[in-house]
Amino acid sequence: MSVLPVAPDQEIFIVDDDDALRDSLVWMLESSGYKVVAFDSAEAFLHAWHEGLAGCLVLDVRMPGMSGLELFEELGRRRCTLPVIFITGHGDVPMAVAALKKGAADFIEKPFADREMLALIEHCLQQERASRDKRRQEADTARRLEHLTQREREVLDLIIAGKLNKQIADVLGISIKTVEVHRARVMEKMGAHSLAELVQHVVTVEPAASVR
Repeated sequence: MSVLPVAPDQEIFIVDDDDALRDSLVWMLESSGYKVVAFDSAEAFLHAWHEGLAGCLVLDVRMPGMSGLELFEELGRRRCTLPVIFITGHGDVPMAVAALKKGAADFIEKPFADREMLALIEHCLQQERASRDKRRQEADTARRLEHLTQREREVLDLIIAGKLNKQIADVLGISIKTVEVHRARVMEKMGAHSLAELVQHVVTVEPAASVR
């Protein structure tokens, strides 16, 4: 079996009290090139969890003590960003569907084929990478916005509002040449290579900016 390249910091976290199933999953995933960390209880995973974890979580619905659903809800309260794949028995499907409505990535019924699990995991890893990239971009944009001067921010807001340089000059009571200088500085500070890129970055971080 082969998988797509995995980001160096991504791991598959397995939480299942069934020793045989857990060991089988670990072997299958490691032999497919994934880094795997396994836990025999929800409590053990919760104790090890921290915000820096990246990858995805494969979680059994029913376990002694804290159930998979209870762990999922607690992770939600902690703003955990790991995609969660639930492992379910036939009778647990309604619970898994309910979890999907609360943000779980997917679920898979026992018994399942290795290729089905691998496909779900690869989808989740791609989703998690994209989500992290988006959060990094948003954080970078927010930092860049903080470094704009008041006048540069005023110019930016008017650019986002679709105003032309002459209109911006009229609104702010400055020359068109001065607007052009501020506009160039805004583009440079925001790391934008085009007007479309500038607008996209800003409205992603500040949706209200598009209606100012």
